[in-house]
Amino acid sequence: MRHHQVSCQCQPQNDQMIQAKNQLLLAITILLLALYSSSVWAEESALKLANIFADHAVLQRDIELPVWGWAAAGESVTVSIDGKNVAAKADDTGKWMARFPAFPAGGPYIMTVTGKDSKLAVTDILIGDVWICSGQSNMEFHVNSSNNAKAEIEAANFPQFRQFHVEKAAMPSPMPDVSGEWTVASPDTVGAWTAVGFFFGRDLHQHLNVPIGLISTSWGGTRVEAWTSLEVIKEQYGDKQQKEFTDLSEMNTKLEGPMEKYTEDMKAFKESFAKFIKYDSDVNHLQKYVSPDLDDSSWKPIKTPSEWEKDGHPNLDGEVIYRKTIDIPANWAGKELLLLPGAIDEIETTFFNGTQVGKAGSLSPIDTSQWHLQRTYKVPANLVKAGKAVIAIQVIDQCGGGGLIGPDPKMMKIYPIDNESAAISLADGWKHLVTFEIPARPKNPLNPNIITVLYNGMVSGLIPYAIRGAIWYQGESNANGLQAYLYRDRFAAMITDWRARWKQGDFPFLWVSLANFRDFTNEPGDPQSLWAVLRDSQQATLKLPNTGTAMAIDIGDAKDIHPKNKQDVGHRLAFAARHIAYGEQLVYSGPMYKSMMVENGAIRLAFDHVGTGLVAKDGALKQFAIAGKDQKFVWADAVIDGSTVVVKSDKVKDPVAVRYAWANNPEGCNLYNKEGLPAAPFRTDDWLLISQPVK
Repeated sequence: MRHHQVSCQCQPQNDQMIQAKNQLLLAITILLLALYSSSVWAEESALKLANIFADHAVLQRDIELPVWGWAAAGESVTVSIDGKNVAAKADDTGKWMARFPAFPAGGPYIMTVTGKDSKLAVTDILIGDVWICSGQSNMEFHVNSSNNAKAEIEAANFPQFRQFHVEKAAMPSPMPDVSGEWTVASPDTVGAWTAVGFFFGRDLHQHLNVPIGLISTSWGGTRVEAWTSLEVIKEQYGDKQQKEFTDLSEMNTKLEGPMEKYTEDMKAFKESFAKFIKYDSDVNHLQKYVSPDLDDSSWKPIKTPSEWEKDGHPNLDGEVIYRKTIDIPANWAGKELLLLPGAIDEIETTFFNGTQVGKAGSLSPIDTSQWHLQRTYKVPANLVKAGKAVIAIQVIDQCGGGGLIGPDPKMMKIYPIDNESAAISLADGWKHLVTFEIPARPKNPLNPNIITVLYNGMVSGLIPYAIRGAIWYQGESNANGLQAYLYRDRFAAMITDWRARWKQGDFPFLWVSLANFRDFTNEPGDPQSLWAVLRDSQQATLKLPNTGTAMAIDIGDAKDIHPKNKQDVGHRLAFAARHIAYGEQLVYSGPMYKSMMVENGAIRLAFDHVGTGLVAKDGALKQFAIAGKDQKFVWADAVIDGSTVVVKSDKVKDPVAVRYAWANNPEGCNLYNKEGLPAAPFRTDDWLLISQPVK
């Protein structure tokens, strides 16, 4: 449980496969608690804290600290942290708000909330810096899918670094709370964390030496309009542009019945799932199934590798135990073994002769991130004896396919660590027993790309939790048609919206410029590149105060919209945060275009963020294009001259404009500063762009 009930008087209390899996998850709202208005919450619970105030939480240092929840209307509440008490009173809807004066970094503390007849306690609270991590799939992208994942996860032992994962929730109106759970950074947890957030937060944690908390609230494939409040959408977009989107008031009317049923179904599902969590938390419940002495002669065989849906269990979610007996050769006795059961969908615990030797995934929060990863576990030498041995695997599936899915039978094997050629295949010969069934999750009838539904379900309930700032990785879903150009206004509107509602002033807001993606096209200053226009819109958003961007133009993947190098992304965001949020004087950005001057048939470009100098990485400068008044770009020669770049071409005698790295994938763009940060793509012209509305 996230809150502890204390004694009281009388109250009881292969990327395509990954994408396919993720698309299924888009339709599922997992363990959604924030389904009711605050008045309903007050009726159902005498005393309640907002879900984010939970065990292991990180609270923001050095500013006023709001803490809120619900109680009976008019009830007096006292909140205590580190010996400091603040009184509050529930309003007519049952909501109460306590505001603490600023705390310095520190902890751990216990927070208690005392009402008329009950008391809550939240433990292991730290005071440090809190950052929101939001956007679409590249922010949602997990550590266990990033570069060097195994080593990164094994080294992730940071007790004062935590993440609150907001469960997906698309809602037709603003919710008073979110559903989620805090986890502490360790090898058992960070695999399912946001990778960009993890590498960003780790850098800050190690540099600042204060607790860091991440609030991860992302949904793959979503547009910025879904993350913005309805009031701002109406004000910013106007009636004409709003016709591009579903009319929310009409949608609410149509969904009244379906949402009511969804709410009821989710309530029933949560009750069933709570029973399963309780069942699974009993550490002894597995022993009878994994013991090598168990008589499993009545267990049924099952095809492997394969999803169990294809072998007699078409709609099964829940727990299934797999068992396989092998013969250990005499010359293996006393040797360490490698056990490779293949990929397992989706949570699993693996046993060798009754002893646990591996585990991946967790029930809380729901973790579907490791279903496709090949498992590799070591069997200690002292467990290895000649003769019969039983490998047992507890598999828990929460949605979609489940089971030992391989997919390559050759990858499923066991062998002495120094002799793979002697491997015994684990590809078949398994038996299974279904031990617990979980009912199917209700499907949210709302599409997550409808205007404002993610603000309603995944942001509104976080406000006004005190934060240091926000990082953002999104834009891919807006890089189409008119949206790519309009993004400059809509993204700025969302940032301004969040800032106004948090009432923390212009808190730092940092984002990732879209990475290079798709096949290279040899088109100078590509006039058809919507990704270039979207990046231009992102750069235009820097007009807002306390904003910054991290370039990813050099670390993308032409074939993968989800590049795995999230380390550099997080590192560059941390650089920006250290300057914008913490006031450090350092080179935090790559070169950014400042001005141009035409001279002798060439154009001289000046830049901000030159640092200690400009450099061309790996040879001569590339991806510079130049044009005359005819607006026809050609490839140009570019050379560094001091802190400027001079661009020219024999094909353009009277140049008027330059574009740099203006393409979906500007292969080879290589202008950097000496601090190793890449230049931002830019254009010097103000010519009409492909997605720009004609006035």
